[in-house]
Amino acid sequence: MSFLRRRSAATPAGPDFDVLAMDPGDWPGNLGAGLLPAPDGSCQGVFLRYDLFGGRGPAMIIGNLPEGSPAREVAEGEIPFEVGQLLVALENEEQVYVTGIEDTPVMQGDNLLIVRRLKLSESRISCVQFDRSDNVLVTIASWDRPITDDLYALLKPLPAELFQQG
Repeated sequence: MSFLRRRSAATPAGPDFDVLAMDPGDWPGNLGAGLLPAPDGSCQGVFLRYDLFGGRGPAMIIGNLPEGSPAREVAEGEIPFEVGQLLVALENEEQVYVTGIEDTPVMQGDNLLIVRRLKLSESRISCVQFDRSDNVLVTIASWDRPITDDLYALLKPLPAELFQQG
């Protein structure tokens, strides 16, 4: 996956890695993006929140967390950062935990991904994770919509300009 390489810039204004997600121009609804800053100003992750319900709450969060990001460190049975963000956005205070993990091979174009499907105590949440060739962890958390294999065909690097500060 050569297109998933780290970018290098003299003065980073956003993440120093390509963000793999669905292009907001190809997807209906509203999009919000959040950066996870480190104390030194570097980007420790990016998550995108897709509101597909017309203002009634997000339906999907896609996170990109580079190697070393503290948000990647979760104890066994704990939910990923993106699932927590989805629950906060939905104002759902229910205690949710991971009940199981299943590895599944999935093709994304010419690339084989080993996708981890997380089974959660809240059955309305679907969650999958996979590692990219540049060691960025992609997590997709979806509310009340199953994550099917055709979703991976929609994932692509978003333009860096999307994350520039104006």
